[in-house]
Amino acid sequence: MTTDSEESVRVWLVERTYSDDEQNLIILTYATTDGERYFRKERALTSFTDVRDTTAAVDADSDNLGTVNDADLRERYAAEAQRMADIHDPDDVI
Repeated sequence: MTTDSEESVRVWLVERTYSDDEQNLIILTYATTDGERYFRKERALTSFTDVRDTTAAVDADSDNLGTVNDADLRERYAAEAQRMADIHDPDDVI
């Protein structure tokens, strides 16, 4: 039997931004298709030869998901996550 902490949740890329605080840092935000939960990854861009693909979706541990409390943001995340799910396979490189 699995517990909630052992479950993974598929989340879809909804936002890619550059950090204002740190140079060479990309923030990838993934969300559930209902927009209620999100997962955030930060990546340092250390060199042009450092290749790490960004995929359309990832499976994140449910304990690592945050809750989207803002209704407008939740709606935007839901729309973008559903759009990504409709047009991409989870392993598609974005």
